[in-house]
Amino acid sequence: MQKVTMYTTGCCPYCIRAEQLLKQRGVEHIHKIRIDQEPSQREYMMSVTQRRTVPQIFIGDTHVGGFDDLSALDRAGGLMPLLNAE
Repeated sequence: MQKVTMYTTGCCPYCIRAEQLLKQRGVEHIHKIRIDQEPSQREYMMSVTQRRTVPQIFIGDTHVGGFDDLSALDRAGGLMPLLNAE
């Protein structure tokens, strides 16, 4: 299974929903980067994604986007193939 990285903050309801969806799909570990605790990571996240909001989710090297993007990918049948890609 691909590595999942999520840029997050301490109290983000969309981050919690994203984590729940990923765990329902079999993800056991999510590497969380708390941008509220590490301002340099916020700057990096914004430079890579061109977005300011959390969560920002990466599966492997693929930027999925936020929770709405993750959910849409799952509904379209694209989440599991991305998670299981080698």
